[in-house]
Amino acid sequence: MFETLISFALSTAALAISPGPDNIFVLTQSIVNGKKFGIATVLGLMTGCIIHTTLVAFGVSEAIKANENIFLVIKLFGVGYLLYLSYLVYNSDAKIAFSTENVEKKSTLELFKTGFWMNILNPKVTIFFLAFFPQFLFSKTTSTVIQFYVLGGIFILVSFFIFSLIAILAGSISDLIKKNENVGVYLKWLQIVVFVGIAIFILLPESK
Repeated sequence: MFETLISFALSTAALAISPGPDNIFVLTQSIVNGKKFGIATVLGLMTGCIIHTTLVAFGVSEAIKANENIFLVIKLFGVGYLLYLSYLVYNSDAKIAFSTENVEKKSTLELFKTGFWMNILNPKVTIFFLAFFPQFLFSKTTSTVIQFYVLGGIFILVSFFIFSLIAILAGSISDLIKKNENVGVYLKWLQIVVFVGIAIFILLPESK
């Protein structure tokens, strides 16, 4: 159980560190508006994750109750989607590009709302949760809904910590990215390793 949760937390941390639209948005808002504005954005994003966790928790749990074989289909879908994501990352440009030009100054409440709706209105988040979370269910006796919320809580806490660090260290991180072109390459391959590693983990007999 604990090994599974630790693996989940480490995978979440690697994904949170990898450059994407959410953490780049937090970074630019922090540089333009200030640290607390970046953290307000993070809070909005993480609040949106609660909604996605709820949708996946109840949806998958009901599917498993209806037919246990559906869970195997969900696991295979997870493998396929994670490998597809790793393929997309492999073909993407490793260069991290962000611009603070024309970034509008907003209040903390406005940025909270922006982060929330960015997350809620992105169907890819729900699809990712559907592919990612079920692979780390850790108990045959505990309710799957409770397990999903535990995983969602870990995901939110780990992501909040890392995204908040990005907001607080925005200036230093942007300088590092500008000075070291290899940062993007390292993060790109970290993301690929995580996606493929989770896909392999799903296919191991112990994970079934």
